Amino acid sequence: MNRLLVLLLVLSLASCSKPNTEYKVRANNPEFLHRSLKEITDLIVHDIFSPPQASRIYAYSSIAAYETVILGDTTFRSLAGQLKGLDKLPSPESNVEYCFPLAATQAMLSVGKALVFSEDKMEGFYEGIMKEFRETGMPDDVYDRSIGYGNKVADHILQWSSKDNYKQSRSFPKYSIQSDPATWKPTPPAYSDAVEPHWKKIRTFVIDSAAQFKPERPTPFSIDKTSQFYTEALEVYEKGKNLTEEEKAIASFWDCNPFVMNVRGHVMFATKKISPGGHWINITRTICNNSKKGFNESAEAYALVSLSLADGFISCWDEKYRSNVVRPETYINQNIDENWIPLLQTPPFPEYTSGHSVISNSAATVMTKLFGDNYAFTDSTEVEFGMPPRQFQSFMQAADEATISRMYGGIHYMPACKNGKVQGKKIGEFLLSKLNTR
Repeated sequence: MNRLLVLLLVLSLASCSKPNTEYKVRANNPEFLHRSLKEITDLIVHDIFSPPQASRIYAYSSIAAYETVILGDTTFRSLAGQLKGLDKLPSPESNVEYCFPLAATQAMLSVGKALVFSEDKMEGFYEGIMKEFRETGMPDDVYDRSIGYGNKVADHILQWSSKDNYKQSRSFPKYSIQSDPATWKPTPPAYSDAVEPHWKKIRTFVIDSAAQFKPERPTPFSIDKTSQFYTEALEVYEKGKNLTEEEKAIASFWDCNPFVMNVRGHVMFATKKISPGGHWINITRTICNNSKKGFNESAEAYALVSLSLADGFISCWDEKYRSNVVRPETYINQNIDENWIPLLQTPPFPEYTSGHSVISNSAATVMTKLFGDNYAFTDSTEVEFGMPPRQFQSFMQAADEATISRMYGGIHYMPACKNGKVQGKKIGEFLLSKLNTR
């Protein structure tokens, strides 16, 4: 009997000393990553960040997560030395255990929290998701060590972000309205100031410079009824008066205007929506889930797609304030029909090129490389904003629809859509040729 008791005691002690590895499987759940980036998206919407600003937040948050989690997988390669100004990240301690998915989630949320305004609104989400990590059965020392390392990566990424000229650009002068009728003017109903007239001065991530992918020059301005410019404006006008229900649905689905001003008599109120970049981030989440991508592969997808968005906006905004083309609403009201109103509210910045066209095609180019061509999917991004999902047979089909939606919405002439599409594809292809994540 005594021998049996001793044997049971030895087996019991051996069992207690055996490392608990089950938590690793539970913690390596990509939903931690997906939900964290969705929380950042919700805060971007709440704080009404402009599309270029939103793309910057997505890029730094996603890169923080990617750079952290890949340290547990030698399959992946760091972006340090590949992205402008990103130096080698701090290394974790050797010969001690980390939970890199936890560290990556910590890094993403820490960076996202630092870059939004409503930091306090993240607290409840943060506490909840960290509680879930603890409930995986993770040892306390691994938990604390992983949180600490995630914070080190976040500090490194935030230090890097502080040198991209964003803070300095907050004090740059506002756009000055010009008397030349060819140039952009504020549009109704809010007549808002021009958004980010100096965005071209933000440090690029991968492309050589903001001006590297200049599109073809826009059509020369003219009010002559026989001119090409008048013809293009007339095309927008006629289409706006004869939209099919499907074309209206397409325009509304891809509107993605973060701040729509509604006027009801003497009352004005704003409607907040997801940004165009946020729409493609959500598509990325959908595809990662559909493809059953793990934590690391999902982090890789977010990093690459967010980079295509960020550099896409810098390139597009460079052209917008160089060509400074007047919006269809202004031109049509002055030269064709003073009572015409576009289906969508005109956003407050110059017309050429179309931001949606640029970033949708840059993102779709990257996603095609990651997930393959002819990847059929259902896009439910706009369901939470009151619109039904739409189905696509490929990422490029979705990008094509986003591109033409801007003409249907009455806020772009066709050259801005067509040439923006070319511009975006070139940016996406350049990123893929320069970045190596494997």
